[in-house]
Amino acid sequence: MKIQKIDIFAIHLPLIEPFIISYATYDTMPSIILKVTTDTGIVGYGEAVPDEHVTGETWESTYEVLKNHLAPAVIRESPMAFEKLHDKMNTIVKDVPAAKAAIDIACFDIAGKALGVPVYQLVGGRYHEKFPITHVLSIGTPEAMAEEAAKRVEMGYRSFKMKVGTEVTRDVARIKAVRERVGEDIAIRVDVNQGWGNAATTLQGLRVMKDLNIDWLEQPVNSEDIDGMVEIKSKSDVTLMIDEGLRGVREMREIITKRAADKVNIKLMKCGGIYPAMKLAVMAEMAGMECQVGSMVESSVGSAAGFHVAFSKKIMTSVELTGPLKFSKDVGNLHYDVPFICLNEQPGLGVDVDEAVIQELCKFSAVVTA
Repeated sequence: MKIQKIDIFAIHLPLIEPFIISYATYDTMPSIILKVTTDTGIVGYGEAVPDEHVTGETWESTYEVLKNHLAPAVIRESPMAFEKLHDKMNTIVKDVPAAKAAIDIACFDIAGKALGVPVYQLVGGRYHEKFPITHVLSIGTPEAMAEEAAKRVEMGYRSFKMKVGTEVTRDVARIKAVRERVGEDIAIRVDVNQGWGNAATTLQGLRVMKDLNIDWLEQPVNSEDIDGMVEIKSKSDVTLMIDEGLRGVREMREIITKRAADKVNIKLMKCGGIYPAMKLAVMAEMAGMECQVGSMVESSVGSAAGFHVAFSKKIMTSVELTGPLKFSKDVGNLHYDVPFICLNEQPGLGVDVDEAVIQELCKFSAVVTA
């Protein structure tokens, strides 16, 4: 079985509400959907959701690198030779993990379909039966964030990821408002997205919010400031998670060596797909660090891929893959039993893709063939 044809679709996924984080506001989510067809007729789907603030890739550059470099390089290759595929992609072009993730995910979808098993069976088998879903609160006023949290508690959510990262005093007011509104039994995770700048500012903020009972603090400082994470971790008893500071094996080695975090946020778009994500999970497991599979706000395709990784590993203790719940229209049908996600047992990713929706949302496309 060989890869014969790759269709590349540059789409905009429509959001129900704007998604606001410390460094950007999104009204739609730019995504690249791949349709990979083999010479045996099996079709697999992959996705790239790049973020120039995290991986240095833009939507436009990802499309071009896939069309002109990566897709031509993997034509006629076996979609089941994951080590070889990644080695070839890494030789062709350095970094660009979101672009590589699109090909990786599509090939895992094909492999699962060819063997008649879900993707999680290819990476360790199913360990978790279900995961609770954490609702993400975009940055807003303290009152608006508290009101949205209260509504979501009524829907059954028991945990929130609060996006902050504007200015510490205002961020603490936001966290305090949500905590007062939802009570002490609801989990609150705080994601700064690098917005607090340095260790000193972060430690100041942590002192002020010491009684707010947060589950963990995620990436408060610049992604390159591993030593800043070390300082925060050494001077605080709040669980510290690293996100943008972890992209691949090189960063994971430094994080482990310096004990720079208690927990790591693995995202397929940051590391290059399912295959590299499993390597990072094993490294974290050996170091005794918990893992989360996080989101770049992917469609059902990319989100399903992340869930297959999460469901297969004991060390995965949380997931934040809620992209499909944020879209008014999606390309696939990944099913959520809010506030839980329970994967089906269909072969591959287990997602039915609606090509009519892809065409509707498509801004431009290309085809690469053997």
